[in-house]
Amino acid sequence: MIYKTFGKTGVKLSALGFGAMRLPMKEISGNKIIDDDLAIPLMRKAFDMGINYIDTAPLYCEKLSEISVGKALKGYRDKVFLSTKNPINDNDGDHWTERLENSLKNLDVDYIDFYHFWGIKLKDFKSWQNLKYGPLEAARKAKNQGLIKHISFSYHDAPENFKPIVDSGFFESVLAQYNLLDRSNEENFAYAKSKGLGTVAMGPVGGGRLGAPSEKIQGLLKNKIISTAEMALRFVLANENIDMALSGMSDLIMLNENFDVASRTGHLNEEELRQVKAMMEENKNLAKLYCTGCNYCKPCPQGIDIPYLFEIMNRYRVYDLKEHAKGAYNEMMKGLSWRKSADASKCTACGACEKKCPQNLPVIKQLKETHTCLTV
Repeated sequence: MIYKTFGKTGVKLSALGFGAMRLPMKEISGNKIIDDDLAIPLMRKAFDMGINYIDTAPLYCEKLSEISVGKALKGYRDKVFLSTKNPINDNDGDHWTERLENSLKNLDVDYIDFYHFWGIKLKDFKSWQNLKYGPLEAARKAKNQGLIKHISFSYHDAPENFKPIVDSGFFESVLAQYNLLDRSNEENFAYAKSKGLGTVAMGPVGGGRLGAPSEKIQGLLKNKIISTAEMALRFVLANENIDMALSGMSDLIMLNENFDVASRTGHLNEEELRQVKAMMEENKNLAKLYCTGCNYCKPCPQGIDIPYLFEIMNRYRVYDLKEHAKGAYNEMMKGLSWRKSADASKCTACGACEKKCPQNLPVIKQLKETHTCLTV
């Protein structure tokens, strides 16, 4: 395993981190729970292989992830760096501390190495700076008490809101989305790195999207046959501004494949990176011909999330992620997706969307095409 110095923390972390949001589950009496008989050996196998960072959160895996991670850490606590998150529901510092204490209890540990302000937004962060005892003061106090070692943040806000949070000097590391399909934080990672923050990319395989086979993505490099997932992970690891790729792994196959890729040196050279970025940018522009994602067409009277359905369709038609796209669409139809939308067949051709579309796209026709392609 390759290890990198994590920003100014001085800590050496493995290039691959274990994300504990997709632990193996089972169902008992209609309730989903983590299958600890599979999950705990899986996490410990990762630790034994040299992965020394595990990330969890209070809401992962039916709110059970922290508990299972805590069990897996028994006997490994001094060898593994632990990360979890605070879902900041209000501006009260005492409430922030209560949530930290709940995580410490669930994990059954005395301290957390990297404690994240979960899904931070610039607007909220600015409001906390003027509070007498809000989340920021609570975090400082917890660090002084040794309950957390490093204050971190995870990020889902608009890319342009990123730099002021880094410039505050409050945080030591950042966790943000970055993969072949979503490079919106590419400049932000470079900026965070230049300011001495440790950098972790979440979703290196696109939340599973890039785990499905795609001949188009596999063929991004000439004369090299690489699986879609391997291509995606190598792309992230080749970015010199990213210290770690954090991947959610639910079985030994995923663990072994990701470990094999992360343990190699020389992922993609400069020319290969340029080539891959150029081809993915071309694909992105092609996707915009189908929908730019401006959201002007919303809301649909029938409850259809038109931009989201076209995003799924673009995975099918542009990125050749056919298996994944069909699965995502059918999950949505069954109500199993966190994104809620009526399926495209519910379109009544009222024309409201087409009147509002600034690109004058044939939305009604494309909705019919989407349903036909993704339900075959």
